[in-house]
Amino acid sequence: MDYQGTIIRPPSEADSILLQVTLGCSHGKCAFCGAYQGKRFGIKDRETVVRDIAFAARHCRRQRRVFLCDGDAMILPQPRLLEILADIRRELPWVTRVGTYASAKSLRSKSDAQLAELRAMGLGIVYMGLESGDDMVLAAMGKNGNSATIVEQGRRARQAGFKLNVTVINGLGGVEGSLAHARATATALNAMDPDQIGALSLMLVPGTPLHARHARGEFVLPDAHGMLAEIREMLAGLHLTRGLFLANHASNYLPLKVRLPSGKDAALGEIDAALAGMRRLRGEGVRRL
Repeated sequence: MDYQGTIIRPPSEADSILLQVTLGCSHGKCAFCGAYQGKRFGIKDRETVVRDIAFAARHCRRQRRVFLCDGDAMILPQPRLLEILADIRRELPWVTRVGTYASAKSLRSKSDAQLAELRAMGLGIVYMGLESGDDMVLAAMGKNGNSATIVEQGRRARQAGFKLNVTVINGLGGVEGSLAHARATATALNAMDPDQIGALSLMLVPGTPLHARHARGEFVLPDAHGMLAEIREMLAGLHLTRGLFLANHASNYLPLKVRLPSGKDAALGEIDAALAGMRRLRGEGVRRL
């Protein structure tokens, strides 16, 4: 497989065939993100992708899912994306689902008919970063689009039939904006009503603008107690019709897997126990991006 630079994929795609069809991120300006440092956005040529699919056809017959890398494969022109999906369907007929990262920008570039066409060709799940429902936080972090725009595009993805997994980042509002960030994020998630929520805890990456702000004292990261109090506020404000709230990423202090709405009260109890010092937290030395 032709992998260029660091390959990023969601935790739930750990067992998927990772097919790199773009390089980097089409936006690449988020202050907190170090995922694609030094990698300019680009589209990989058809010949390379075809060779990788042929490799997967020979060597990846036990893997039932494909994930399209890098940061936002949904941004590909519609004919190119349909071509890739057709190649996967023809060469990897045992694959049951294809997934990709998406953004409000890339989803907005597709019409409703185009999204439906992608769904019909096997694209089954999109992972979209909301990060925060607080527009002040989004602007400060250089995120493309405000919360209303991101919510609208997430709703369009669900209406097209995609399974929607939305990422939020605990701690992104800093100490001062922590609870406002949590409440606004819960409000945006309620409006979007995704199938899954992936909550990560902010870890500052050297070389990013946010790391530099922190070094200058312009951004104060909540401590473990503050992160837990924030995620509790967020979870308490969620009123989804159904779905999963996953805070079991390696960056989180307290791993949580919550089925909503039935498991919400029990999860809040777990957080309260941790805040009271009755639950052991993941140590700083083992937290990972």
